Amino acid sequence: MAEGLILLGIFLICLRRRYEDMEKLTQKVDRILHGEDQLELGEYKEGDLEILKDEIYKMTVRLREQNEQLEREKSYLANALADISHQIRTPLTSLNLMVERLRRPDMEEGQKRKIYREMTGMLQRMEWLILALLKISKLDAGAVTLEKQKIMVRPFLREVLSVLEIPMELREQQVILNGNEDASFYGDESWTMEAVENVLKNCMEHTPYGGTIRISWEENPLYTEISVTDSGKGIDEKDLPHIFERFYKGRMSEQQNFGIGLALSRSILSHEKAVITAKNAKEGGAKFQMRFYENR
Repeated sequence: MAEGLILLGIFLICLRRRYEDMEKLTQKVDRILHGEDQLELGEYKEGDLEILKDEIYKMTVRLREQNEQLEREKSYLANALADISHQIRTPLTSLNLMVERLRRPDMEEGQKRKIYREMTGMLQRMEWLILALLKISKLDAGAVTLEKQKIMVRPFLREVLSVLEIPMELREQQVILNGNEDASFYGDESWTMEAVENVLKNCMEHTPYGGTIRISWEENPLYTEISVTDSGKGIDEKDLPHIFERFYKGRMSEQQNFGIGLALSRSILSHEKAVITAKNAKEGGAKFQMRFYENR
């Protein structure tokens, strides 16, 4: 009889401790779910309670990571919207002024057509700016998955150049390609195309009419490097450290330039573990080098 009472007492004590442990665990989980930073759930003896504690810990960590990711995306989106708002304010003001001018009854038809062309160009630039900013925001927020594949350099560059073929012809600019036919690199083709196109567009805009843009590439066991050199005035030494900063407009930039293309290029390439640098070429002009490392 006495032994039975002792065993019952031990059982009740163990049961009470188990309920106390469960109550403590419940309270700690509740505090964590209400924002407490500490993830200490305590130590328990081996058994179901310890397994439960481990699973709750894992779930809490996952929830916290997801919450932090959502907060980052929210912050990036807010910054992107602020950037877009700031950058389109000036062109919107210009568009409003143009609309007011078009309302003048004495305006000649030729002048109206000129203003319409200017407005169309401005709207296209604004559309490009907004899309570029949204792309950067997606990359910054980690909302883009880049798919790596083998890309042959020469066909890839020819496809990029096809987009700029007409504006280059209008400027009577010549493009010279020089590199190994078999050279390749690994990257996301569509996003890398966007990055290289922005670099080429920048070189085109800074190359004088009748000028030359040289594109060369080389491959070695460590990386594939694509170099683009224009025949413009080069980059001001004071601008070089800032050339890839968002919205930075150098001293030689066109007035209509938003200063976002090279920033987008760097953002894309950095997400591909590639590197882009800029310097002044010895023979004159600006030189951009994009290095794609062999990290398949």
